[in-house]
Parts: sequence; structure tokens; C-alpha cells
Amino acid sequence: MTKAVCLIVLVVLANSTPRAHAQDKEVDRLQNAGKVLAEILNVPEDIPRDLLNKADCVIVLPSVVKLAVGFGASYGRGAMVCRSGDDLTGPWGAPSMVAVEGGSFGFQLGGQATDFVLLVMNSRGADSILSSKVKLGAGVSAAAGPKGRDLSAATDAALRAEVLSYSRTRGLFAGISLEGSTLRPDNDANRRIYGRKISAQDIVLHGKVAPPPAAKQMISVLEQKSPKNLSGK
Repeated sequence: MTKAVCLIVLVVLANSTPRAHAQDKEVDRLQNAGKVLAEILNVPEDIPRDLLNKADCVIVLPSVVKLAVGFGASYGRGAMVCRSGDDLTGPWGAPSMVAVEGGSFGFQLGGQATDFVLLVMNSRGADSILSSKVKLGAGVSAAAGPKGRDLSAATDAALRAEVLSYSRTRGLFAGISLEGSTLRPDNDANRRIYGRKISAQDIVLHGKVAPPPAAKQMISVLEQKSPKNLSGK
């Protein structure tokens, strides 16, 4: 092997190794999102099934962490999956990677790493989140999700909200508001997962890609727990 060929091989390896590592991280994140969702949905008292059956999309954010002591600013990454079809009533489709930033929930929960599950209750909320960075409580309405099998205790604000949020820290499950934080598509992560540049809308709303293998658990648990949209669309 000549020196020139050796140099080319070294350059290719140097460029490909970081990309492969980044892709592996996104695959792990997507698999972890499926694991977290399965654990939470397997407890009937956590997220009411009636609400899940009316949700257009579900966002899972594993291990959101606090960035700075005293300010409550937090950051996390996860995945968003929606029901397919123009009216979001079909089977669950391919996920888009998403990121959450800001807000005070890290401070409220004592700075521990926290798993979040968000129910997106209508197409307007889904469109807003998938289009660009959106502030919860401003760009879309958000509320702490009610718990348990009986929704009679749910407030009107919660039932009208476009996004309902739930959290789990050290096994403690609760509904907690994410107002003030922002959600955005993680376009770089999507490129690594799907192998090309593609928008979150094309992934989730237009069905232009098949779900990656890493999303198998996330989608299968949703198909098992909520196979049909019962929102009355």
C-alpha cells in the first residue's frame, strides 16, 4: 500500500468515526425513549388511557438534566412520534428527534435527571412543535397532566391544553407543567438517524421515511396501548 493510499484511508477513518459515534448516540437515545415510555405506560395509574387515546402525538424526553444551579435552566433530548395520516388518526409513524431547553422544572425537581412524557393533544400543537422552536405556554398551551384512571379531578385548563406533561424522577411520577421551556426539532439528530437531511414535518406529518429499527419499542408500545385515535375527529 502506497503512502498516498494510506493517507486516504486514514482521512476516511478519521472523518467516519465521529459520525458513527454520533449516530450511535442518537440510536441509544431513541431506544431509551422507547424503554422509558414502556415503563410509564405499563403503570395504569400514571397516564390516563383516555387521554393517551385522544393524543395526536407523544414526546418522550429521557433524563432531562439541569444545567445551572439556582436558575433552573434545563436541557434534554428525545423523540416525538405522531399518528399517521392527514388527520393524525392512523397508525403511529416514524419519530422525529426533538430537544427541550430552558424553563424552571429542573429547579422544581431538585436538579435530578428527569424523564418526561408529553401528550400533544391536537394537530395545531403538533404543527407548531415540528415547524420550529416553540415556547410552551406561549406558542402552544401547556399544563401538568392529570393522573390516574378517573379524569373527574382534571382542571379545565388541563383538558383544554395542547400539551400535557408528565415527569418521573427516581421512580416518583407526577404531572408537572413545562411552561416557559422551549421545544424544537433536533434536525442534526434526524440527519444522523435517517442518513440524510430531512425536515421534522416530512418525517412525522408527511410520512416520507420508514421508522428506524431503534424506534421499534417506542412505536410498538403505543400501538399496543393506544392503537386508535379516539378524539372524535
